[in-house]
Amino acid sequence: MAEKMINFAANRGIIAGLLTNLLSSICIVFINKWIYVHYGFPNMTLTLVHFVITWLGLYICQKMDIFSPKSIPIRRIVWLALSFCGFVAFTNLSLQNNSIGTYQLAKAMTTPVIILIQTLYYKKTFSTKIKLTLVPITLGVILNSYYDVKFNLLGTAFASLGVLVTSLYQVWVGAKQHELQVNSMQLLYYQAPLSSAFLLCIVPLFEPLTGDGGIFGPWSLPTLATVLFSGVVAFLVNLSIYWIIGNTSAVTYNMFGHFKFCITLMGGYVLFQEPLSLNQALGILCTLAGILSYTHIKLMEQEEGKSRLAQRP
Repeated sequence: MAEKMINFAANRGIIAGLLTNLLSSICIVFINKWIYVHYGFPNMTLTLVHFVITWLGLYICQKMDIFSPKSIPIRRIVWLALSFCGFVAFTNLSLQNNSIGTYQLAKAMTTPVIILIQTLYYKKTFSTKIKLTLVPITLGVILNSYYDVKFNLLGTAFASLGVLVTSLYQVWVGAKQHELQVNSMQLLYYQAPLSSAFLLCIVPLFEPLTGDGGIFGPWSLPTLATVLFSGVVAFLVNLSIYWIIGNTSAVTYNMFGHFKFCITLMGGYVLFQEPLSLNQALGILCTLAGILSYTHIKLMEQEEGKSRLAQRP
């Protein structure tokens, strides 16, 4: 009975984390789009602001005794912080040098690359059934992006690097929590300021520092207020990403990412009457079928694992 209560509480916590990530991720997309379109605020600078506010939010949480920081040697998380910067830089460069369809198709490749990294370097095993769920998901993304897929050498290079670095980042988020025996807040408390420092070095290479469109440009009060609000939402997004990966896996988080993509497409169709082609509708159905299959198989495997443990003398 006690074990069932613990499992229920754990599952309820995971559902709460997924819902927080879903709502905050959708919210941040619309807020960021508003900021880019109406205020012209630079993309990477906004990411830098988000991580600074994330660290400030964690600092306040720590002062309120919501969590206790754990001493972590900086050298142990340098690669994690650098991979985050690479993930931001190459994702932006991929979007800049590719069509939306190519960009989305490249993002879909993150899940199989994560499985490959975890299999080769972390000796983690995935059943054939789990691997097969990638087929309808990838097919769904291809159907969604088919008419907008255009390849060029530079764009393909940035997209490939983006997939590799993003996969490493997501794998390391989970691996570092287990390796250093820290929770999501404790790890993010150290990684956020370190990533901010690295991003501060990268931003001048891509975006101006002063004048119109620069981080120290003449921004209006409504712009700054909206940017700060987006930072608060980004705090929830970043924290929930770390929490989900730490309590489930990078693959599960990626599957959830595909689900959010479908929700965003359907939301655009329902709320804003954005056109939805037959290919896109079929793509959404394929992707959702793959996600539901993955969830069902994962739950079955977990139950089988618990049964085997219970049968041991």
